Amino acid sequence: MTKTRKNLSRFFYHSARLILGVIFIYASYDKILHPKAFAEIVYNYQILPDGLINVTAIFLPWLEMLMGVFLIAGFWMPGTVVWCNILLVVYIGVLWFNLARGIDVNCGCFSTSKESSISIETILWDAAFLALSVYLLFFVFRSETSAGSK
Repeated sequence: MTKTRKNLSRFFYHSARLILGVIFIYASYDKILHPKAFAEIVYNYQILPDGLINVTAIFLPWLEMLMGVFLIAGFWMPGTVVWCNILLVVYIGVLWFNLARGIDVNCGCFSTSKESSISIETILWDAAFLALSVYLLFFVFRSETSAGSK
């Protein structure tokens, strides 16, 4: 790989980390401040049993915040990018599932107070975030593999 190409690859890697990190932190902020409102949104999705709603509403935003901080800091990247991919796939699946069922709920993606219904656009945004996350996954594990083989 040429030096220019390697530098460009590193630039995209750091940019993707920063973009996703900021997105996860931004997405978690309002949910952390308003856990009751977020619990209502989680409940409206009609997917989890009642016993898991409050746990999810408290745990999930903190996980998003932690992942955002880890992405920006570049800390524990193998685990962080795996969790990012898992969460984004779950988010897309849940959004798609409720869109297909015709359930019109507040997405709760970035705000607990702003009404933002689930739409194809929401799913496409999450798919774009997933594409960045998949890029990070391949970059991190390709780097880990090549570092281990030297």
